[in-house]
Amino acid sequence: MAAQGVEAPVKRPQIDILNDALNSGTFVQVRRMLNSLPAAEVADLLESSPPHKRQILWQLIDLEHEGEVLQEINTDIGGEFLREMDAEELIAVTEGLETDDLVDILQQLPEEVLNEVLQSMDSQDRQRLELILPYDEDTAGGLMNTDTITVRPSHTMELVLRYLRRHEEIPPFTDTLIVVNRKDEFLGLLPIRHVLVSDPSMTVREIMQTDCQAIPASMADSEVASLFERDDLISAPVVDDQTNKLLGRITIDDVVDVIIEDADHSLMSMAGLGEDEDTFSRVYRAAPRRAIWLGINLLTAFIAAAAINVFEETIEQIVALAILMPVVASMGGVAGSQTLTIMVRAMALGQISRSNIHWLLNRELAVAALNAILWAAVVAVVAVAWFDDTRIGTVIAMAMVINLLTAAMAGVLLPLLLKSMKIDPALAGSVVLTTITDVVGFVSFLGLATYFYL
Repeated sequence: MAAQGVEAPVKRPQIDILNDALNSGTFVQVRRMLNSLPAAEVADLLESSPPHKRQILWQLIDLEHEGEVLQEINTDIGGEFLREMDAEELIAVTEGLETDDLVDILQQLPEEVLNEVLQSMDSQDRQRLELILPYDEDTAGGLMNTDTITVRPSHTMELVLRYLRRHEEIPPFTDTLIVVNRKDEFLGLLPIRHVLVSDPSMTVREIMQTDCQAIPASMADSEVASLFERDDLISAPVVDDQTNKLLGRITIDDVVDVIIEDADHSLMSMAGLGEDEDTFSRVYRAAPRRAIWLGINLLTAFIAAAAINVFEETIEQIVALAILMPVVASMGGVAGSQTLTIMVRAMALGQISRSNIHWLLNRELAVAALNAILWAAVVAVVAVAWFDDTRIGTVIAMAMVINLLTAAMAGVLLPLLLKSMKIDPALAGSVVLTTITDVVGFVSFLGLATYFYL
């Protein structure tokens, strides 16, 4: 603790220290600093640097540390570094990495380079990789690691302990041993904590847990994450969907990565960007990605403009309508976004089913109705006081109630419809919802105004 009256010195961010060292040309200091930091911190420093400095920093990282950094870094940035390596350098960089991390790196390579790297490996490592490579990265098979410890039901605790002691070290996050038969079919789990305290003469069959289910290799990574969260798992076996043969296991560190990636995906998708978007990517890469999303938004804006154009005569005669139109549309947009966010989150957590969707829809409609009545009354009073016209207050109040109820219904049903069409609700939901609330808001407001005034 700093002495009273004396301010503690503020620690400078590492990225600032690196930049100063690079600008002054003291590369020896930068190299020493980079290679003394944990891989995750080095990856963060690379991601926080503009492209020209990023290349310099990468060249200063020792070869034996490059693989560890690659498994921590943003996929887009890591892909740029990988494309500059030849097969020999790739083999050296990836040596010693765990199988699942190695697969993540190799899947970013062109097929001809990947085959060259595989051919240069020893047969055991190649077989491990070829077991995982066919699976998509967003499945349990793509997440798993083949580094497992298995035992047979007939083994005694004494034999199991002797077997464990023969290993120089056991794989990280090994809280259970996997029990298989002679055909490598999954039978159950043997917790390490039971092995340590059980009678040495007892067999695995007497202690093993048989009420646990292995994870099918085809299971989506989001479902795997939900399973780990629900059952408080540290590791779990992965089996072939058809034969129930053990393929590998998934550990909690990989599941944490999935959770972070899913959160990034939801956040970035709402802006039409990928979860691996590079903050410091070059202009020629960033501009096209955003241009597509802006084009889609422009198209929806024209749809809303077309709806307004239908009531051109009404707007010309009643100027107050042009002033108040954005109020109705924006209130519906905010209400719909609130419902949409709740739905996307609930769907990501696996909480939505046929048995509860009707209750949720009714709840959202009730919430929207209460808010609509409250804020419609407030807006009506303001509109009447502003323009000294009771009809304008009635029109905007009715339009707001209609739009907020529509927004709630769309916020619940739209994500379900998009998912049934194999479209990501987080990606397309906000754009479609905004279009719906804008069009319904404008049409209801201007349509009611036409009815009451003309």
